[in-house]
Amino acid sequence: MAALTYLDTHVVAWLFAGRLDLLPVGARRRLDAGNLLISPMVELELETLFATGRTAKAGTEVVESLRLEIGLTICDLPFPQVIEAAIGQSWTRDPFDRILVGQAALRQAPLLTKDDLIRQHYAQAVWDE
Repeated sequence: MAALTYLDTHVVAWLFAGRLDLLPVGARRRLDAGNLLISPMVELELETLFATGRTAKAGTEVVESLRLEIGLTICDLPFPQVIEAAIGQSWTRDPFDRILVGQAALRQAPLLTKDDLIRQHYAQAVWDE
C-alpha cells in the first residue's frame, strides 16, 4: 500500500498551477509515491482565497481538477474527531492550520507543508528539502 500524505493548501495551489518547481525534489517524490489527501478545510481555504481575489480559480474547481488529474482525495474522518484533535493544536490561532494539522495527526500521517510554524509544532510535517 502506498504511503498516505496530507497536503497543505499552498501545495495544492502550486500543484494546480503546475508550479512543481516550487517543491523540493523530495516533496515531488513523496507526491509520486503516495495516496494524497487533503482536509476539507483546504478546499474552504482555497475558496476563501478565491473570494478575496488572491487566486483565480474557485476551491471546488481546484480540488476537482486535482482529483481527476492526480487522484487527490478529500479526507472523510468524522468532523467531531477532527475538531477534537484541532483543539489540541493550541500553538496557532489560525483555524485552517489547526484543522489541517489535527486531521493529519488523527491518522499520524505526514503533512507536506512549507510552513515553518507547522513544521516546528507537528512532528510529522515534512518538506523534504
